[in-house]
Amino acid sequence: MAAVKGNPLLAPHVIAPILGVAVLAGVWGRELGAPLVILAALALVATVLAAVHHAEVVAHRVGEPFGSLVLAVAVTVIEVALIVTVMAGGGSEAETLARDTVFAAVMITTNGIVGIALLVGALKFGTTLFNPEGSGAALATVATLATLGLVLPTFTTSESGPEYSSSQLVFAALASITLWGLFVFTQTVRHRDFFLPVTEGGVVAEESHAEPPSGRTALLSLVMLMVALVGVVGLAKAESPAIKAGVLAAGFPASSVGVAIALLVLLPESIAAIRAASRNRIQTSINLGYGSAIASIGLTIPVIAVASFFMDGPLLLGLGSTEIVLLGLTVVVSVLTIVPGRATRLQGGVHLALLAAYLFLAVNP
Repeated sequence: MAAVKGNPLLAPHVIAPILGVAVLAGVWGRELGAPLVILAALALVATVLAAVHHAEVVAHRVGEPFGSLVLAVAVTVIEVALIVTVMAGGGSEAETLARDTVFAAVMITTNGIVGIALLVGALKFGTTLFNPEGSGAALATVATLATLGLVLPTFTTSESGPEYSSSQLVFAALASITLWGLFVFTQTVRHRDFFLPVTEGGVVAEESHAEPPSGRTALLSLVMLMVALVGVVGLAKAESPAIKAGVLAAGFPASSVGVAIALLVLLPESIAAIRAASRNRIQTSINLGYGSAIASIGLTIPVIAVASFFMDGPLLLGLGSTEIVLLGLTVVVSVLTIVPGRATRLQGGVHLALLAAYLFLAVNP
């Protein structure tokens, strides 16, 4: 996306998010026919590509791991807002929306983003290298947050269903936000070097291949990133009735709608991770994958815990037996992938097989 000479404000990656939000404003709250569904889909694709561009500009300016953190938190904050908005509308689907969305995000990030990044990197460079100290710490945080937020509610006995009691929900919310904050502090302040790319000799590799953008350019990209992400999530929401209609027409369960929306919302991070892997920056891809999973759980659980006190109906967080098995297998496989600090295309393929199993069972339980 090259800028129009002499006026960077007319660059396609600046225009695309604005047009995306304009399309969103035009279709929001309306029943979309086929032409508007296609228009919204095209706007969504353009906005996603623009979001990836601006995320890379910001990341280049602030360096790793701050760049990955910016994109992960930005997407998650808007995703949380979307969940709360839909939950406020009520209905039986609202009871499990948070669980379905968060679990979809965890599986897509830990198996999809990480898996495809490892596969792309291995296909291009033979063996992918990353820092097992930082990646292992991130994986441990993901596993702990997922267990506290999504697994334990299935086994607690204070409530009859797969939900927490009020006091248990408060504890889970406080633990989640605390762990997220501790991880961010570790990643960006205390042990930042654990999350930087490494070379063959195990030496941390700082970004040095190009001059960083100016502060003004980075600020413009940060603003445009926020606008683009609003457009991405909003357009995904606007497309959801059409997606739901298609899902139901195909005979898939209603919970698979959340999976489809999660796939759309996570597109910017997925594309950014693939592009980083193609440049042999696998650590950046892993930061994006695990960082997004941590933010998704660590920020969503506290917000919906507060929101649930003002909404009617139960908040079902506990996973079913099939999902718990898939999550447990994902953690085990991820540990075996991360501990050596290097991976081949086999590890990437294994993670993608787990993602495929999750997606298949989501539509064919």
